[in-house]
Amino acid sequence: MKATLLLDLAERAGWTGAQAALGLAVVELADVPVWWAAPAALLLASAKGWVAGRLGRKGTASTLSATADPASAARGA
Repeated sequence: MKATLLLDLAERAGWTGAQAALGLAVVELADVPVWWAAPAALLLASAKGWVAGRLGRKGTASTLSATADPASAARGA
C-alpha cells in the first residue's frame, strides 16, 4: 500500500473513532438514551468536515496536508 493511502485510512479511522467516542460521552453525560450517540456523532462529523474544509486542504474535508492527501496527488497539486 502507498504511504498516502495508509495516511488517509488512518485519518478517516481515527476521526471516526473519536467522533463515536465523543458521541457516546455526550449522551452519557447528558443522561439520554444511548441511541442518541449516532446523531451526536453525525453532528460531530459534520462539524469536523466544515472546519477542515476551511482550515485544512482547500476543497476537501481532509485534515491531511496537501502532500499527504491522496486526493491532492490525483489532481496533480
